[in-house]
Amino acid sequence: MSDPDTTFRIAEMLLSGLKCSHVLMKLALEAQNRDDPDLVRAMSGLALGMGQGFNCGALSGGCCVLGLVAGRAGEDEAEDPRFASVLDAFSGWFHTSAKQRFGGIDCADIMKFDQALKAERCPALIGEVWDKLNEILAEHGIDPTEVRSETP
Repeated sequence: MSDPDTTFRIAEMLLSGLKCSHVLMKLALEAQNRDDPDLVRAMSGLALGMGQGFNCGALSGGCCVLGLVAGRAGEDEAEDPRFASVLDAFSGWFHTSAKQRFGGIDCADIMKFDQALKAERCPALIGEVWDKLNEILAEHGIDPTEVRSETP
C-alpha cells in the first residue's frame, strides 16, 4: 500500500482533474525531481481507456512510466536490457490482478463508466500500480529516481 504522502498526492492530482495515466507519469517525474508538461499532456491520449473504455490508463500509463525509466529515447540510444523483463512483469501482474478483481483489464471492466465506482476503485488502483512499478524496478536493480542520460 502506498505511503500516506503518495496516497494524498494521488488524491490531490485526481481531484484536480488529472486522470490515472497523468498521475502515474507525474509521480514518476516527481521522483526524478523533474517536470515535463509535454510528456504529461501526451498521457491524455491514454486516459479513460483511450477515451473508449479500452485498456485501463493505469496499465498503459504504468507501461509508459517503465518506458521513461528504462526505454529508449532515440535512434542513438538503446533501451535498458532489463526493459522487456520489467514490462512483462508489470503487464502480467496487472492482467492477472485486474482479471481476478474486475473481470478484465479495460477501463470499462474496472469502472463500468460509473462515477461512484470510479471514485471507489481508481485511486486505490493507481496507488497499487505505483507500488508495483517501484517493486518491479527494485527487483530488477533499476532506480526510478535516476534520470537516464546515456545508454546503459
